[in-house]
Amino acid sequence: MIVMLDLVLRLALWLLLPPLLPGLINKVKAWVAGRRGPPVLQLYHDLARLWQKDVVLSNLASPGFVIAPAVAWVALVGAAMLLPLGPTGAAFGFRGDVLLLVYLLALARFATAWAALETGSAFGGMGAAREVSYAVLTEAALVAAVLSLSVQSGSITLATLLAPAAGAGAVLLAGGLFAVLLAENCRVPFDDPNTHLELTMIHEVMVLDHSGPPLAVILHGASLKLLLFSVLLTEAVLPLGRLPPFVAAAALAGGVLSVILGVGLVESLLARFAFRRVPLLLTTAFLLCLFSLLVAWNGGAA
Repeated sequence: MIVMLDLVLRLALWLLLPPLLPGLINKVKAWVAGRRGPPVLQLYHDLARLWQKDVVLSNLASPGFVIAPAVAWVALVGAAMLLPLGPTGAAFGFRGDVLLLVYLLALARFATAWAALETGSAFGGMGAAREVSYAVLTEAALVAAVLSLSVQSGSITLATLLAPAAGAGAVLLAGGLFAVLLAENCRVPFDDPNTHLELTMIHEVMVLDHSGPPLAVILHGASLKLLLFSVLLTEAVLPLGRLPPFVAAAALAGGVLSVILGVGLVESLLARFAFRRVPLLLTTAFLLCLFSLLVAWNGGAA
């Protein structure tokens, strides 16, 4: 009974909290610009409205156009349930679960790109190509970060891998993972979620042909992915495993909030980079995670 209650509470947390994060980012951006901005709960209202609308389907689209967003959402929920929440551990933890986490994130990206190609839209294909090309470097940086934590902890289980502090390479790891978070969630300077010019879009142009409940699933999945990477970044850097349970939970919440505030400040102070500059930034993120791996390796050898 206790196990089922814990599972339900975790699932409710991962499903109900994510739409709050984009609202907080927009509030930070509005505050920096001296505006009032949209309500923090705006995405909740948008999702409720989309679930009440009909679906408009292209004659060229196969059933995969509707199935792919659901597959991506389920993959992201599965990845979130693998991630431990501070001292409470993970809902489904096992040896090597970090490998499944990486593959589930890749599956979600594949499904999103697949749905973007279904209608034969030139803009959808362009956005999918950009998304996949960026993923080559972001996944390399993510794997390097995972290897750094694995070398330091001597484990490939998320609950153990994220328990200790990141050590001397914490700053390097934080910088690399923060850049990965921005790229994976298509935020500035990699993409602008508020742009309306199709030629410069990545994620937004991939979902232009979606409507109704499938679009709601995509938007919720995007906010869930943002929360997932925020939790991963916080737990990879802060020594939550060495803190008392209540202090660790407060530190986790504060760390996620700090990451979200950081995203809002970056989007307020930076402009979107030109496409030719994006690979350099992603390569820098990979090098930061790689240097963190070298620091962990040398520290373990010492």
